[in-house]
Amino acid sequence: MNKSLSPLSPPSYAATNAVFIRRSLTLSLRNTESLMMSIILPVMLMLLFTYVFGGAIAPEGDYANYVVPGIILLCAGYGAATTAVDVSTDMTNGIIDRFRTMPIRSLSVVTGHVAASLARNLVATGVVIGVALLVGFRPTGSFPEWLAALGVIVLFILTLTWLYAAIGLVAGSPSAASGYGFILLFLPYLSSAFVPIETMPHWLRGVASHQPITPLIETIRGLLLGTPIGDYAWIGAAWCAGLIAIAFVWCGFAFKKRAGRR
Repeated sequence: MNKSLSPLSPPSYAATNAVFIRRSLTLSLRNTESLMMSIILPVMLMLLFTYVFGGAIAPEGDYANYVVPGIILLCAGYGAATTAVDVSTDMTNGIIDRFRTMPIRSLSVVTGHVAASLARNLVATGVVIGVALLVGFRPTGSFPEWLAALGVIVLFILTLTWLYAAIGLVAGSPSAASGYGFILLFLPYLSSAFVPIETMPHWLRGVASHQPITPLIETIRGLLLGTPIGDYAWIGAAWCAGLIAIAFVWCGFAFKKRAGRR
């Protein structure tokens, strides 16, 4: 008498995510050029602003302390931008069709890219901070304040990476994803990253004051250098929470539309 075979139960969400996170980390280690560029570009900008423009912007010579918090977030931005290309590549090279034949939640593909981006960017951030210490960055924050600053950086990386993942899902090709994602990299230049907002034209101050990068930079600056934080911490957290929620829902709808799977 033949016994009917029971269908295999799908793996848990945690197990699926673990597999795709490992896959994305492996791909990141193989793509050493992308990792190096996410480190080299922010370091070059930091050296440029510190040694070329620093004397004109801050003649007293402490410009490194001012500019490093902005460079840290800029570093995260460059690193996260590759997520849009990676996600778009997966969506266009046919591998998603293979994943659709498996009893898994294929959106974990995106989760894997987000986790890999977080790991890459934390490594790059550590290198940038090390170089910053060599060029004159002198933070005064305590150990708990450093941990809080790290939490802010992690929150920013996750926010930006989910946004880039959504861009990668809706872009028609990896090159288009790269172009669309480049727009977000302009936000730090329209913030308090490189110069105080008070020195900007009046029409630009409103833009610089009411965008997510400025409160995050001022929070990191306050934690590491002792400048006033005020309401910047909760404003930055609210920005990030709202953008993550929007990006996550956007990813879900965009993935379902393109991959045809829940």
